[in-house]
Amino acid sequence: MLEPALLPTPLVDCTDEALARAGIELRLKRDDLLHPAVPGNKWRKLGPNLAAAVEQGHTRLLTFGGAYSTHLRAVAVAAAALGLESVGLVRGDELAGRPRNWSLRAAEAAGMELAFLSRTEYREATGRSGAEGTPGPDGPAVLQRRWGPCLVLPEGGSNALAAIGAAAIPAELTDLGARDVVCCPVGTGGTLAGIAAGLPSGARALGVAVLRGGAGYLEDEVARLHRAAYGREFGNWRIDHAHHGGGYGKVRPELAAFAERFEHRHGVALERRYVAKLLAALHDLAAAGEFPRGTRLTAVVTGLPDPV
Repeated sequence: MLEPALLPTPLVDCTDEALARAGIELRLKRDDLLHPAVPGNKWRKLGPNLAAAVEQGHTRLLTFGGAYSTHLRAVAVAAAALGLESVGLVRGDELAGRPRNWSLRAAEAAGMELAFLSRTEYREATGRSGAEGTPGPDGPAVLQRRWGPCLVLPEGGSNALAAIGAAAIPAELTDLGARDVVCCPVGTGGTLAGIAAGLPSGARALGVAVLRGGAGYLEDEVARLHRAAYGREFGNWRIDHAHHGGGYGKVRPELAAFAERFEHRHGVALERRYVAKLLAALHDLAAAGEFPRGTRLTAVVTGLPDPV
């Protein structure tokens, strides 16, 4: 059985001198403390999908991820707790014969069967090999023919149910109003879609893309998730694409230095590939005058730092 989640997650005031000079308040929504094995947005997005899997009688989950995917580890742990089998399709067939890194070892230790695919096979398996990069309608059926009956969860876990799960984040922020911007890093768009859908009138959502080259595509993904989950689109959000730091998984020295300074000032350990990029972006945008004075930023800390 999974340990119970810490809900609602803590909300911590975190404004520092640089933001104060710009007239900006910052607080942290500590979703990293939500659960030790299925932290942050992974819990939010997986919860409704796992409930659907059990309700529909599935016995196996199949999903996708890279060599250090938090999503793969979270699915492996959550599936095992529910007595479900899990399969993880890993991007990079060159990894198959190498010693497992700490992340893949953790997924296997939780019972996940790993299969390593070439980049081309991975794109085809996720259904994103077409010109528009969107999943094809027959993708799950192809995977089920190869891997047997299973519930296919998309890369990063972002689907309509995941967006509905992430909408619980702003629901826990009971004082939101017109001066508020709720912010999160964006990898696949599910968390941002849920936050935007769950905001009260006047409040806005800001996503910071952590991958390079996602402009347009990520906006389309968020809009697609809104239509799938809510039957409509929302106009209260935007994505910043200028702070990916070189691309997914890239942590430049200046970002590492920012994260170390933030940790020293505020005593909060930062995950580097998502959360540090988000907070660095907010500081840069505030310094550039992108937020009106009096704005209150709530940054969602979506995950834990890597243990290694």
